[in-house]
Amino acid sequence: MISANNVTYRVGKKALFEEVNIKFTEGNCYGLIGANGAGKSTFLKILSGDLETTNGEIAITPGQRLSVLEQDHFKYDAYTVMDVVIMGNQRLYEIMKEKDEIYAKEDFSDEDGIRASELEAEFAEMDGWDAETNAAMLLNGLGIDTELHTVEMNTLNGSEKVKVLLAKALFGNPDILLLDEPTNHLDLDAIAWLEEFLIDFDNTVIVVSHDRYFLNKVCTHIADIDYGKIQLYAGNYDFWYESSQLLIKQMKEANKKKEEKIKELQEFISRFSANASKSKQATSRKRALEKIELDEIKPSSRKYPYIDFRPDREIGNEVLSVENISKTVNGEKVLDGISFILNHDDKVAFVGGNELAKTTLFQILMGEIEPDEGSFKWGVTTSQAYFPKDSTKEFDSDLTIADWLMGYSPVDDITYVRGFLGRMLFAGEDGVKKVKVLSGGEKVRCLLSKMMISGANCLVLDEPTNHLDMESITALNNGLIKFPGVALFACHDHQFVETTANRIMEILPDGSLIDKITTYDEYLASDEMARKRTVYTANTEEDKD
Repeated sequence: MISANNVTYRVGKKALFEEVNIKFTEGNCYGLIGANGAGKSTFLKILSGDLETTNGEIAITPGQRLSVLEQDHFKYDAYTVMDVVIMGNQRLYEIMKEKDEIYAKEDFSDEDGIRASELEAEFAEMDGWDAETNAAMLLNGLGIDTELHTVEMNTLNGSEKVKVLLAKALFGNPDILLLDEPTNHLDLDAIAWLEEFLIDFDNTVIVVSHDRYFLNKVCTHIADIDYGKIQLYAGNYDFWYESSQLLIKQMKEANKKKEEKIKELQEFISRFSANASKSKQATSRKRALEKIELDEIKPSSRKYPYIDFRPDREIGNEVLSVENISKTVNGEKVLDGISFILNHDDKVAFVGGNELAKTTLFQILMGEIEPDEGSFKWGVTTSQAYFPKDSTKEFDSDLTIADWLMGYSPVDDITYVRGFLGRMLFAGEDGVKKVKVLSGGEKVRCLLSKMMISGANCLVLDEPTNHLDMESITALNNGLIKFPGVALFACHDHQFVETTANRIMEILPDGSLIDKITTYDEYLASDEMARKRTVYTANTEEDKD
């Protein structure tokens, strides 16, 4: 068990948390939610001991081991993947290294023998003989191939490093597991594996995530941070939302009844306070009036942007035709003979573990790079707006947000532009902020403003939910559901994909394509997907032989 007892944390004069009391108990998974800036990551750092409280204390059951998902992707570059995962249980790793040093000695003494015997006993007690097997199972489950288990971390890409650090956090059955955005940069298969792991996990989990489906799947409780307080709810994310809305509704209805009673008492007092025969009743009602207190209903600190894509024109029957596109990147064939034709009502989710393949296809369709083979053609009635995965170049500028968006506006009117910025929660002075200093979430909201102002009827979005808070993801999700045009997108948010897409395209590891008109959940359950993956895996193994 881990608990916060009267915890207050101040940044300068501002109290981010004030007198927080909460217990996280064994066998439960707690989703820590709240608006951007509410302090979710800060609270996890307080629980882990990385930040000291201003007042109060964090208590952990004696002898319990706490494990944290680390965010520094370069910290372990000099170590092998296997060593990093086993470091998740630091004591076990220290024993293994000390054993190796002793056995490597040429002048092995009696003292060394005694020490080695002690270490071997502790090693066996900690299930050390199965450590590498257990670490390999975690890595394989998250999609890190066996041949990468012995390489150094500096040879891995960013997504692979994230998976290794996650495996490190999960390793060795920790008593308390703290996970800050564990699904970031994970493909949908890895997220599904993590969901099942946490569902079966018997100890305490506290997780911060903006993935609603993930929270619904794994959480037994929701800890909601709002106005420096943490309110605990039993149930998953959807249950929290319904419960919190119901609570507000009940408080409003109770206040309405109290207000009616107050009005009734005030009218009686006003009419009869000067009447001698009614004076006792008037005095009694005054006392009753003084006892009535209205419930304080604070508005939530959550803010939802307004995302509404309105095309300037309808799409004709010809939307997009892709014929036999192939592309090799850095010696790897990521696209191999890709062909498809889009319909005018398609919203296509591109899935699969090869992030580079999806990004490459989008870049080809948007004219940023050329295919090695094949061709594509957009219909004459179409217009496109693009959300790139890497928007670094977009914001390498000294322009203010308002001036930046003016450069894409079809209407030369700053008031018109500020209207779009206001919808995306850029209010007042935010408009004069320079784009190069924006946070990740602010850049995403700028790009979505640019897409809205374009009036395009075909949207191409490469991981648009990265860096967004849950409120913005919900707004974007709803905006795309209502969008009357065509959308092609890649996204790791299961609920986003399931509720938006009517067509699924999976780019397989060999660069080929599975194309299905179906929902995402139906696709995951389909025999066709399982069969093709099995065939591909078998062929790959034959090639190795």
